[in-house]
Amino acid sequence: MFDRVRARLAQFGDAESDAEPAVGLFVDGPNVFRDEFDVDLDDLRDTARRLGRVGVIRLYLDEHATPGLIQAAEARGFEVIITSGDVDVKLAVDATALAGDGTIDQLAIVSRDTDFKPVLEYAGTVGVETIAIAPGSHGRSDALQNAADDAVTLDR
Repeated sequence: MFDRVRARLAQFGDAESDAEPAVGLFVDGPNVFRDEFDVDLDDLRDTARRLGRVGVIRLYLDEHATPGLIQAAEARGFEVIITSGDVDVKLAVDATALAGDGTIDQLAIVSRDTDFKPVLEYAGTVGVETIAIAPGSHGRSDALQNAADDAVTLDR
């Protein structure tokens, strides 16, 4: 699976894109897509693009996700990962693997869940820049943002 990601990144190997860091954006869907946050998929994609060259952009959802959300995410270029139950473990394993194997230069996690603090800490130890993206000011996790090199809050 990661070979496909590496191959995709390799096709953009010109001098201009080499100067931009490869960004991995990992979105904790059940934690972020709540009515109280009003998060927009386009805003998430644009936030990742402002950070650098988007190499990986994934939305993690559970089995309760609506078909409309899945379709909208895929139409906007997100790779949708659906898990049975809690998405935290799958997101954490995938993000840790990509940070550890050198596929990404920056790891951005969109969540308000402190469960991802160890992922950000590990990524930092292997030289990957980390960004914690909160779905809104009242959805911000201080622990997650303090573990990251940078923090972004999506406000509407």
